Amino acid sequence: MAATILVVEDEPAIQELISYNLELAGHNALKAQNAEQALEMVRTALPDLVVLDWMLPGMSGIEFARKLRADKRTQAVPVIMLTARADERDKLQGLETGADDYLTKPFSPRELNARVKAVLRRRAPQATDDPVEISGLKLDPASHRVIGNGTPLALGPTEFRLLHFLMTHSERVYSRTQLLDQVWGDHIFVEERTVDVHIRRLRKALEPTSHDRLIQTVRSAGYRFSATA
Repeated sequence: MAATILVVEDEPAIQELISYNLELAGHNALKAQNAEQALEMVRTALPDLVVLDWMLPGMSGIEFARKLRADKRTQAVPVIMLTARADERDKLQGLETGADDYLTKPFSPRELNARVKAVLRRRAPQATDDPVEISGLKLDPASHRVIGNGTPLALGPTEFRLLHFLMTHSERVYSRTQLLDQVWGDHIFVEERTVDVHIRRLRKALEPTSHDRLIQTVRSAGYRFSATA
């Protein structure tokens, strides 16, 4: 699935090169020339990942990363730091600030795409095209198919995204608010009961193969996908 990636880079040629190659890889690239502009964009809608230059005019990339990690809303957004600094102390500083990976300039677009894929797989698996299979239920984001014990199942687009997120974060309980943020987007304002409606639709779609039992309601907490149901 296409990930929304915010590229924070003040050099136009590098920003364009990164964005172009991310879009070639199937992602949606957003562009910011400085940290202040990036903060405004993040306040509007959370990206799936941030590609962040260390040396920015005004607020530095390090300072921007610290702000992301200090805010509960943005602390889980993965960050790949770009820098011309090759010193080990600089690399450690970037990682200690909260960056998930560190890429030294110059780098190849191929290497960047590989790092992006690895970080998304680790930190935001719902934003990848990797198939996921649990207890005979298989979801393939690339073909947008769900198969239960060999039987194709018909899901609506929202139910598909909801199932994808729950399957890639199995055994964890998510509140209705968290599911709204992760599946609908934190910039979309809908009522929490909307989640209940789509959970009911998802369970109904999974009933033919009895996989509806894997979607558990956790009283006063939210919902969980569990293979031990």
